[in-house]
Amino acid sequence: MTIYDWHTGPYPARVRIALAEKGLQSRLRFVSVDLRKGEHKTEAFRAKNYSGTLPVLELDDGTLIAECTAITEYVDALDGTPVLTGRTPREKGVIHMMSRRAELEVLDALSLYFHHATPGLGPHVEVYQNPEWGLYQRDKALRGMRYFDGVLRRQSFVAGEAFSMADIALIGGMIFAGLLRVPVPEECEALNAWYARMQERPSVRNWRTMSA
Repeated sequence: MTIYDWHTGPYPARVRIALAEKGLQSRLRFVSVDLRKGEHKTEAFRAKNYSGTLPVLELDDGTLIAECTAITEYVDALDGTPVLTGRTPREKGVIHMMSRRAELEVLDALSLYFHHATPGLGPHVEVYQNPEWGLYQRDKALRGMRYFDGVLRRQSFVAGEAFSMADIALIGGMIFAGLLRVPVPEECEALNAWYARMQERPSVRNWRTMSA
């Protein structure tokens, strides 16, 4: 199997963390697609992923799977013992709900801020920018952080009492916030404590250095 990604990307981080949690790093080949050069927007790469986004998983039979959630679902189910995406219908439902909230309210909002209200990846990639929209999305991400702070005051993990794909999605958001120097609101003590605890996990601590 092959993963097309970029070693500092917050979205690739999600899949790298999932792979490490499942102990699958040695079964994959990593191919770098340079975001800074816009390689993910080229015609050649879009033949692999129409959306022009990273990461993408290519199976040995040529099947291409894009989108972090879909890739995580696949790798989590490979050994027949899912631990990141839920085992029961209830677990699956809650994990998917909270994963999507982490994307919409924090991770994707910060991505929109990056692409619209900062230089982003440069003029060759950022062909359209709306700074006002970008700043609105930054503020949305801050509201999202406050929401998850409330969630984490009531429970140990984003989707309950076990580490899951939902935690990984929010970790991606926190990684992006750090890259963009968007400070977590001071009052979000539970969120900060959770993130500090997450960074103690080997999968989170070492995702950038995963072998290529």
